[in-house]
Amino acid sequence: MICGDEPQNAGESAAVWNAVSRVLTFLRSLAPEQNLSRLLVASVALGLLVGVFVSVLEWFTLQLLLGTVTELPLWAAAFAPLVGLGIATLTLRTIGGGITPSTSDEYIRAYHQQAPYLRGRDLMPRLISGMATIGLGGAVGLEGPAIYSGSMGGLRIARGFRNWLGADNARVLLTAGAAAGVASLFQAPATGVVFALEAPYRDDLAHRALLPSLLASAAGYLSFVSIPLVEARSVLPFAFDSGIGSAQLVGAVLLGLGAGFGGRAYSWCVRKAKALAADYSAVNAVIAGGVILAGLAVLSDQAFGSPLTLGPGLNVVEWLLEEDHAVSAVIFVFIIRAVSTFVTVGAGGTGGFFIPLAIQGVLFGSVVGTGLEWVGIGSANQSLWPVLGLAAFLGAGYRTPLAAVVFVAESTGGGAVVPALVAAAVSQVVAGPSSVSTGQLIERTGLVEGKANSPVANVLKPIPLSVPPDTTVYEFIHNLAIGQQVKTAPVLDGNTYLGLCTVSACSGIDRDLWGETLVTDVMDADAPVGSPTWYVRDAMVAMQSGNYDMLAIIADDEVFLGVVSAEDIVRLEEIIEVTR
Repeated sequence: MICGDEPQNAGESAAVWNAVSRVLTFLRSLAPEQNLSRLLVASVALGLLVGVFVSVLEWFTLQLLLGTVTELPLWAAAFAPLVGLGIATLTLRTIGGGITPSTSDEYIRAYHQQAPYLRGRDLMPRLISGMATIGLGGAVGLEGPAIYSGSMGGLRIARGFRNWLGADNARVLLTAGAAAGVASLFQAPATGVVFALEAPYRDDLAHRALLPSLLASAAGYLSFVSIPLVEARSVLPFAFDSGIGSAQLVGAVLLGLGAGFGGRAYSWCVRKAKALAADYSAVNAVIAGGVILAGLAVLSDQAFGSPLTLGPGLNVVEWLLEEDHAVSAVIFVFIIRAVSTFVTVGAGGTGGFFIPLAIQGVLFGSVVGTGLEWVGIGSANQSLWPVLGLAAFLGAGYRTPLAAVVFVAESTGGGAVVPALVAAAVSQVVAGPSSVSTGQLIERTGLVEGKANSPVANVLKPIPLSVPPDTTVYEFIHNLAIGQQVKTAPVLDGNTYLGLCTVSACSGIDRDLWGETLVTDVMDADAPVGSPTWYVRDAMVAMQSGNYDMLAIIADDEVFLGVVSAEDIVRLEEIIEVTR
């Protein structure tokens, strides 16, 4: 019996071991790759650091500086933005060496670079500029400096621990840092993730950064709320019946239409303000902007008993909830708040547009809600319309509809998600390609497609190998074709373009005549030429239509600017670098 039981026991042991082995194999398959696990650890550390930093940043800027400004006598509070703009401009031009006041746009531009890069020495002047602008009453938001700081931190970690994390994680940590900055500032971790993934593109999402951004946002939120420096404040302290019917959905569509046009106009004004800041004298811009902001602060104080134009605008929501205001009053606040933001940007102020857009949306939704009540739509849900206005206006202005809806969901407990989705979707259709962010692309593209959609100046060779008109075919063949391995060259008479000379055209001439035949006799004077306003894809089409590997770029005044060649458009080493 004992001998008969031994094989049976051995078989049972083998079955148990096989089962255990399968379980262990399955568990091992769940473990992330080594680089991924390190990346996730780095994302958590990044989020914790960003949360602490943003907490201090918000305390100093909004509670210490802006809180002090709002307690000053009206005349002093009114002229505080002038001082802030002066400090901001002086800092950017001295310590910053003339850098621009952009912050969140820098994150987007860095994201689209082949090797994301933000210069470390630019962080401090931009932070000082942002704190001075916002803390002394400029009508922009703190999320710009928060995003810039977070993305800068992500790049520093990626560069500093390159050997440990791997060489290809700079863009991932850049995105995770931006997500942590938004999540910490608004105490909305899901919003931080979605915003950071949505911001680089108008009609697409960033990829590869979802899980690190989730962890960084969660860590940033936890570290922010764990530090008792700032009070929790909601942009949407509205209470409403979450019951949604057909009337509310119809209202959401109408509100989305209006917010789409409004967001489009707002984005246009922001872009014009940025252009003014770059074109005009800094001193004149600061003085003019400061005086206008002072006038608006006094005007709003006289009208409503409070300078509603100072700061990002959270006090506007408090004003809106105090009592029932006339529609004309809300429209007036909507206008002066928008003008205050445009003036702050045009005068060179540093900050973001998330909160200013959100406030405009709340005001717009309040006005639309009153109008809908007049026609009998949703009279029992008056607090719903400011919430939907925020989702639609913010989504249209920043081209981040998902982030706007998620922000509404996190701020209201999810009661307004369905109509917010409808309002945001409609506003996106109406808004078109406009956006307050200047660096956004339409969507993700591959290497070749992305290069084709870039300006032709990116591949322009301004000083190519060329030949004068008195060059002989013999000289062209021996000096360029054989000596420099050049198959095509432009023929230039000084700075005047005459045509293209090719090896194939020269080969049709009898060798005995090479010494006496000029390149002007064999060149193609009708070869297609391009404009400096073209995209690379236009140059590719022109070269293909003429069967040339080179295209001359000529300015409107017929001045030769350079050439574009096929080998400059797609380089093998670039493809190898991307696919490593």
